[in-house]
Amino acid sequence: MRAVTAALTGVLAVLVFVSPVTANPNHPAGYLKPRDIDVMAVLPPAPVTGDPRYEADRAIFLKTRHFVGTPRWNMAVNDVQWGTDFMLRDFSCAVGVELTPANARKLAALVNRVGIDTQRQTNLAKDRYQRLRPFLIDDGEICQPKEDLAHSYDYPSGHTTGGWTWAMVLADAVPARATAILARGRAYGESRIVCGAHNASAVEAGRLSATVTFSAVRNKATYARDLKAARAEIRALFKSRKARKPPACDAEAALVSQNIFAPAN
Repeated sequence: MRAVTAALTGVLAVLVFVSPVTANPNHPAGYLKPRDIDVMAVLPPAPVTGDPRYEADRAIFLKTRHFVGTPRWNMAVNDVQWGTDFMLRDFSCAVGVELTPANARKLAALVNRVGIDTQRQTNLAKDRYQRLRPFLIDDGEICQPKEDLAHSYDYPSGHTTGGWTWAMVLADAVPARATAILARGRAYGESRIVCGAHNASAVEAGRLSATVTFSAVRNKATYARDLKAARAEIRALFKSRKARKPPACDAEAALVSQNIFAPAN
């Protein structure tokens, strides 16, 4: 796993993360119309005091603080970073080839467009439930500055929605690598639990929100068209002499397979 350097720490100190994908004039529209899917009708409500899930979230947050300073913690710090270049890097091992904005332009555009749809639905739920993040309920160290997160909400996890969106689209684009890709997407969401930035229920809800929205996206002819172009791009990349195998994949695979809910030694 890539080492966490002082330079990365400096970057994290200035990150203000609200949601990984937001529509703006510089992005194309998503694939869906506003009424094509209603995630709010599918998601369970956020846990509240008295709900067994609420106490389970608290216990998981406190027990997973033992990851501080471990390689899995370092992976969670790595996974804080958001942006096309970071996500292509983070999924390169799972895909089996080094992905960059230059060599996977169509693929990145596809995922980012789907992400507009998935993040929109997650943000609706965030605004509805306005659940506090775990470190505002119980004291514990987290892997990024608390002031960057204290004024945004927990449920569902926007980072998880974004990471799971990348995983689902990449699995569509490179089906032969779907198992490794989806495992990395699952671990990406679990990094938010290890980090202490989100409750476990928020990570589960982020994946569900993304999956429900993506089920509607996959029925769109425009998505099928863009997916076909992205698949062709990736096939060409695998055949290219310029294609490179990403580094440190064995170390990453070991962390991806780690059960973060296992009792601490």
